[in-house]
Amino acid sequence: MREKGRFIVGLTALLLMSAWTLQAAEPRGPGLQDNTMEGISKKVFDSVVKVEARNGFKKVATGVVIDKDGYIVTTGLIWPQNEEIIITTSDGRRSKAKFLGMDSETHLALIQANEKNLTPIVLGKSAGLSPGSWIGVISVSPENAPQVTQGIISSVTADKLRLNVWVTRGASGSPVVNKDGQMVALLRGIYSEDQPVLFEFREQEVVGSGYVFNTAEAPSSGMALGIPVEIVKTLSSEIRETGRVSRGWVGIGFSENEDGQVEVNEVENDSPAELAKIQEGDILVSIDGKKVAGAPMVISEIRSRKPGQDVKFELERDGKTVEVKVKLGEYPEREVKRELEARFPRLFLPPAPPTAPAPAITPKPEKAPGGKYDIYAVPRAPKTWPGWEKRKYIGTYMESLNKELLEFFGVKEESGLLVNRLTKDGPAEKAGIKVGDVVVRMDGKKVTTVGDLSELIQDKKKGDKVRLEIIRDKKPLTLEVEVLEEEGSNLSDLYLTEPSREAWGEVTKELQRQYDRSRNTYEKYNETSREKLKKLNEELLNKSQES
Repeated sequence: MREKGRFIVGLTALLLMSAWTLQAAEPRGPGLQDNTMEGISKKVFDSVVKVEARNGFKKVATGVVIDKDGYIVTTGLIWPQNEEIIITTSDGRRSKAKFLGMDSETHLALIQANEKNLTPIVLGKSAGLSPGSWIGVISVSPENAPQVTQGIISSVTADKLRLNVWVTRGASGSPVVNKDGQMVALLRGIYSEDQPVLFEFREQEVVGSGYVFNTAEAPSSGMALGIPVEIVKTLSSEIRETGRVSRGWVGIGFSENEDGQVEVNEVENDSPAELAKIQEGDILVSIDGKKVAGAPMVISEIRSRKPGQDVKFELERDGKTVEVKVKLGEYPEREVKRELEARFPRLFLPPAPPTAPAPAITPKPEKAPGGKYDIYAVPRAPKTWPGWEKRKYIGTYMESLNKELLEFFGVKEESGLLVNRLTKDGPAEKAGIKVGDVVVRMDGKKVTTVGDLSELIQDKKKGDKVRLEIIRDKKPLTLEVEVLEEEGSNLSDLYLTEPSREAWGEVTKELQRQYDRSRNTYEKYNETSREKLKKLNEELLNKSQES
């Protein structure tokens, strides 16, 4: 029995040792090995930079160095509007960068840093990727440290990779890497395609890493989109050579109607569509023989072609089939900007004015006695301060919705404004507007951004009523709301637009500069006058003593 017991114990130990040996020898995926992930992060992070665009607000994203000449690919959401672009490297070096151009379809942008001593990333291939392939995303945290997430490829198409990976704030423009640390894609953003994975700071409130006021959360933020590295190389080369990516353009606006058909609702003047006699109300049936399967498909089909190509559209007009041939134009830069501003209104505020509106507060120099110094008159306040005049309002706080959230709220329009707050006892609340309502039209006019709605309201008179078409619980509803007028604006009032706040800030800075200037001039003049007076008194005293 004792021998048998020893045999069992020995056999158990042998089996345990064998199991341990097998377990130790078994290869483990890089996603399960912290040291492997750590090694990839160290290898890649030297090529990753933080990208900032500043102009009253600071927009922050990630970029990837792709060659030794300082070329960096990032997201087009940092498109500057007279903004300064700054990149920060992994070792803390800061350098100005020049915006070279962007692609309207993928939102990929190319910038070039003044600093040339940068480490380019190793570019791999996306061709071998398949659903289930491991990937990692290396970005920059608000503290300028490596920020690493990992996941798998969910699906692969010719022009995009769907990634099952959690996306963090500021990660748009990050490299998507394989287990060898090679870049296989550029992270575009979360799967909704319309929400920027980008964060902003109000400059006056930057403390530490800054004040984040847009987290860009969305229902599917656990899924992300990547631009395959082959496309990244092609697009960045085209931008480098020509400053843009040429995409086809027709010049129509369209949306899906209640029957799920893509209906033309706008034809631009002098556009290829107008020349081809496309009309508002036409239904898009097919493009070059491909059946239209939704608005995104139409956009993709048009923009995947080059300007000058002929495209055959099959239309349904008044119940009849119509075929037209369209020679594509080039997607204009103004359309790219307008599209981005409509999709991301909080990211594309008008640039802050470099100086205050001048005429009313421009000092007028006058000569001091003796003609030696210029004295500046006391600055006069302008008759109307930016954001300080009487302003009309209806008592709502709103924000634009992306396509995914429009669908979530049951909105079939291509745009809408979500009511997220109401002024207590304000006109909107009294009229029956509720938080969660989505405004799609005012007085029959579409409202794409909060600015659109505000402009329409400002054109009204106190006491006028506006007709708001809203979606509530996925059902249409129309309500009339009275327009009221403020007696005076309050700087802490959230109705005041950010550009007005920035303009007000510039006005106060200009007044302070003028005050300091006038004070310095006045002190110089006083000092000179005192010296002259002292000298005159001394001369009078001397003459008095002599006499």
